[in-house]
Amino acid sequence: MRRIIPVGVFLAAGILLIFSVGLAQRFGWIARHDAAPPNAAAVAGTIYTCPMHPQIRQPTPGRCPICGMELVPASSGAANIEELAVRIEPAQRRLANIQTAPVESGPIDAVLQSVGMIAIDESRQATIAAYIDGRMERLFADYTGVDIKKGDHLAVIYSPQLYAAQVEYVEARRALGSTGGLAGVRQAQDALAANTRQRLREFGMTDQQLSELETSGQAQSRLTIYAPQGGTVVEKLVVEGSYVKAGDPIYRIAELTTVWLTLKLFPEDAGRIRFGQRVEATVQSSPGEMLEGRVAFIDPTVDPKTRTVGVRVELMNEQRRLRPGDYAEARITLPIGPQGEVYDADLAGKWISPMHPQIVRPEPGQCPICGMDLVPTSRYGFTNQPVPQPTSLSVPRSAVLLAGGNSVVYVETQPGRFEIRPVKVGPILRDKIVILEGLKAGESVATAGNFLIDSQMQLAGKPSLIDPTRAVVASQKESEGPLQVKQVAFAPVTGEAGKKLEVLYAAYFDVQKALASDKTPPEQAAQSLHRTAKELTQDNGLSAESRKLIGEVAARSEHLHHLDLKGARKEFKPISHAVVPLAAQARAADAAAPYVHFYCPMVPGGGGDWLQPNNELLNPYWGGEMLRCGEKVQTFAPPKSSPPDGHGAHGGHQHGAGEQQRQVAPQKTEAR
Repeated sequence: MRRIIPVGVFLAAGILLIFSVGLAQRFGWIARHDAAPPNAAAVAGTIYTCPMHPQIRQPTPGRCPICGMELVPASSGAANIEELAVRIEPAQRRLANIQTAPVESGPIDAVLQSVGMIAIDESRQATIAAYIDGRMERLFADYTGVDIKKGDHLAVIYSPQLYAAQVEYVEARRALGSTGGLAGVRQAQDALAANTRQRLREFGMTDQQLSELETSGQAQSRLTIYAPQGGTVVEKLVVEGSYVKAGDPIYRIAELTTVWLTLKLFPEDAGRIRFGQRVEATVQSSPGEMLEGRVAFIDPTVDPKTRTVGVRVELMNEQRRLRPGDYAEARITLPIGPQGEVYDADLAGKWISPMHPQIVRPEPGQCPICGMDLVPTSRYGFTNQPVPQPTSLSVPRSAVLLAGGNSVVYVETQPGRFEIRPVKVGPILRDKIVILEGLKAGESVATAGNFLIDSQMQLAGKPSLIDPTRAVVASQKESEGPLQVKQVAFAPVTGEAGKKLEVLYAAYFDVQKALASDKTPPEQAAQSLHRTAKELTQDNGLSAESRKLIGEVAARSEHLHHLDLKGARKEFKPISHAVVPLAAQARAADAAAPYVHFYCPMVPGGGGDWLQPNNELLNPYWGGEMLRCGEKVQTFAPPKSSPPDGHGAHGGHQHGAGEQQRQVAPQKTEAR
């Protein structure tokens, strides 16, 4: 008992001491050992975070409880300076191991890999069947897999029906020989003998067997069956002593000097393959040996169960080393880009069999397998001379952050500044991703540590992988303003060129009205626009700058009437950005009507400009969705003009609408 009392007093004193220290810290009488010095006192309202673990946020300085790094104000490093970017300090960059790589532009080959099966060439199969009822008395090819040649005897069949037909034929010939001079009787006997002989042919007798029968005059109840082609017996369907009826199969024979490799590809992959394309394959039975074949057939339909397309590759098998049923791995090299003509040194200027692509000859002729005429390889898109391969933009696969239908990359526009960039991706390769939209060649993208950058964007409340559409909207807000027109200085165009110039403007206005009405450009207007622009580009009476603008119109308008509404509006933008400055410098000498320049900042890609013959704003980029969205920029009035008609630029979606007329439009940083 006496020992327990001192121990209790000691514990009570310890508890009282701990409580006193905590109370002193609570009221600020003493400071913690690791507290920040006075000059690092927390600023009211400042939030401190860890550069490596942004989820750590507290109102006072200190160290990260996870990695021990000193906390920094959230306003530094991941500062909300810009809406679409964050800045990463060098120390943060080293710790996060952020790495970058340039966007590359060049020809890219995708290697398509697939697993298929070796199969028998169906065009080189044959079934040997019984021509007559009977009993199989002997089988010479008595096991599956035996090799045979054309003309080899395969089996002997016993048939009373055959014997009776032979007797009838022998008697008919004998009667024909003893017939007297009566022409009618002789003719009947001759027809009977001919018909009986033809029946024996139908029973399977060969010309040689018929000749022996005619020579000997002795009917045979047993018939030898010969091989109609060489090959390998792949199936034996009867045994000796079994009875068969006419049409029952006895053997199935296959010629295995050529075999098929059957593949199942996804429709998007099969769509990039062409007849005669080179394929490399390896089989399990011959590891390390590379085989070469060519595409012989592409199924025109998609299998509704597997959603795949069958592709057949023909392989030569002269040594009989390829066995049907064996698995094989195939590699097909496909260029990334639009499909066009390709160059294959083995097919350049050659002739190919339309059924057997392995048959390639330097001159016209016939296929030795199927007998079809050879055709030039150019029919299947192979050129005689090398052609440049299409180029594509690509980035390392790790540079693209994917989430559902969203794809973003982080571009280092300045040292330490990473900007979010939504992108449209193309084919995904083993170590690269093809970029269709959103990047330019030479830009630097983050390939490691980009998830840290994305988390910094999220913490700062900026667009990120979770919602990259905000980045698209924000970039659209950064509109460059109306198209720059430095000055309105008309150069009167006289004669036929002036008339054509006004025809060009009229055709352009027809296209603009159609798009504003949510209709595709009329064929007549589009063709007139293209034809007139093409003719004016050859007119040396126009200035070089005017011909350059007209050339842009000609290049963009050739297929304008073939596009859908969305595609036509996309092409209308560069056409308008050529027509607007053209209207400020070149008009017909007798032109009197003024043209009005409009601008809409809501058009994707930095806004859009267009021209109209009046003041009634009709937005061709949005149509009925935002018909009145836009603003009047200025009026291009030739000397003989009168005020433009219309009702003014008005509407619920206008942006700065009014009757402002400016001789100089706000400048843009780059032409679109």
